[in-house]
Amino acid sequence: MAIINKGILGPISGTVGTVIGGSWKGISYVRSQSTSRRTSFTQPQLEQQAKFSTTMKFLQPMTGLLSTSFREFAVEMTGFNNAMRYTLRNAIAGAYPAYTIDYSLALVSRGDLPNAGNPSAASTVAGTVSFQWTDNTGVGRAQATDTSILVVYCPARNQCIYTTAGAVRSAGTDAFAVSSFSGEQVHTFIGFISADGKNIANSIYTGALTVL
Repeated sequence: MAIINKGILGPISGTVGTVIGGSWKGISYVRSQSTSRRTSFTQPQLEQQAKFSTTMKFLQPMTGLLSTSFREFAVEMTGFNNAMRYTLRNAIAGAYPAYTIDYSLALVSRGDLPNAGNPSAASTVAGTVSFQWTDNTGVGRAQATDTSILVVYCPARNQCIYTTAGAVRSAGTDAFAVSSFSGEQVHTFIGFISADGKNIANSIYTGALTVL
């Protein structure tokens, strides 16, 4: 039942058919009544929802990183949404309902800056992942002062440790502390960002390993 205040043209309080009236902070409003939530979906819709859930689980722990590392291609959208779109299109593996992430095809940074040459990752010191790469300063826009983006993702914990301020390109190596992942299998990635933060490289997957 609805109550019409201040005459027939006054504000509505309550429900009239499919219209709901009310007031918020002294401002009268009307809105349509919400429809009941759907309880059945087509198979393509179920598959898309499962892919979306798999992608979201992977990317959420690195939300802060993606706002920076995917911004170069984020036109009229957030870096996170751009990463979601890229992953859904390029890095989903398996079949419904058991979709997985193909980490070798996933990106955690995206841009036109050249990445380093021959990057790799290993864990030979407890609680540490060591990244190594070939300094390719002077290739395209690659500069000696570009800093490394180091990413270590742990599926078992659904957690990610990352930095956008790793060692510079000319250093060729960096030891990244990830002691909370000791004993866990992780997936590793490396990218680069220019000193002024304007240019970013497509990340490279540096493989799976178990952290000592």
